[in-house]
Amino acid sequence: MQFGIFTVGDLTPDPTTGRTPSEHERIRATVEIAKKAEEVGLDVVAVGEHHNPPFVASAPTTTLAYIGAQTERVILSTSTTLITTTDPVLIAESYAKLQHLTDGRVDLMMGRGNTGPVYPWFGKDIRDGINLAIENYALLHRLWREDVVDWEGRFRTPLQGFTSTPRPLDDVPPFVWHGSIRSPEIAEQAAYYGDGFFANHIFWPASHTQRMVSLYRRRFEHYGHGSADQAVVGLGGQVFMRPNSQDAVREFRPYFDNAPVYGHGPSLEDFTRETPLTVGSPQQVIERTLGFREYVGDYQRQLFLMDHAGLPLKTVLEQLDILGEEVVPVLRREFAALKPAHVPDAPTHASLVAARDAADDSAVEASPPSVELVETTEAKR
Repeated sequence: MQFGIFTVGDLTPDPTTGRTPSEHERIRATVEIAKKAEEVGLDVVAVGEHHNPPFVASAPTTTLAYIGAQTERVILSTSTTLITTTDPVLIAESYAKLQHLTDGRVDLMMGRGNTGPVYPWFGKDIRDGINLAIENYALLHRLWREDVVDWEGRFRTPLQGFTSTPRPLDDVPPFVWHGSIRSPEIAEQAAYYGDGFFANHIFWPASHTQRMVSLYRRRFEHYGHGSADQAVVGLGGQVFMRPNSQDAVREFRPYFDNAPVYGHGPSLEDFTRETPLTVGSPQQVIERTLGFREYVGDYQRQLFLMDHAGLPLKTVLEQLDILGEEVVPVLRREFAALKPAHVPDAPTHASLVAARDAADDSAVEASPPSVELVETTEAKR
């Protein structure tokens, strides 16, 4: 199972000091956080995509390439690639280039985003959101798998004899997760292609996540990609930890109470009870995270949101130390012991290349003899 962090790149005042970091500080902090994630043994770093204040998460491939140049092992992903408002040709080129630059340490999560005004900024209509996600990904899927593409759709100019360059590394496209908070159409899309489904899992109750993942699993099996329990699932999560749970609650409360997303709404106690947010000791985080399996089944990727709500960089790095040293090793061991042998691991570039090669070998072995071979054999008789 893969463990990692995801970020939305928010630029939020620290409610305990009133200080807001500069854009430069926040961007550089994102890089430091990613490097720390690799240092403490995490598997994945995922960055978001926003094009408006108070976020600094535009140009995700630039950020990931810079992180990739300073890391060696961690998988570089996105916590949303805006498939609705980013041209699929640009996505195909940018992430294939990133594949080459990082020797395959790349996958990405497609999503519609949660900022309505982004649609007209890029010449799109939010009322077409689902249809844009479906059509644009259909084109992207082909661009990565066909050397020459002819295309005509509703939302972009036609393509005639088009080749996206560079081609994916080893002719194997990056693995794609389809991320969603509330859209069953996206779960259906992930199932149709046999891609991964990532449930945001940070705002809604467990029952909602359970329904979304269950739909994806059923449809994954329906489309013939394997049994429902072999579908590739990822979850988000939010945690804040201190050795003593009361200290964690006391320290995190002002950040929660003033956070742009959920501040001035439900109490911290209500939110931690009704959603997967866990504020407490490392052992409480372990127990809560292991409990996710009870309602989504065996899954492949767990990402935690750590750098949000104005938390200072020093605190985020401390949280990563706790996560990497005290929490993830236990979760790895426990989840591995529970996972049946037929449930796949999270895809990586190496595993996708190996699967492609195995399929090619099987196809060669299963192919019928050629006409020439049959004729030669008959003549010898």
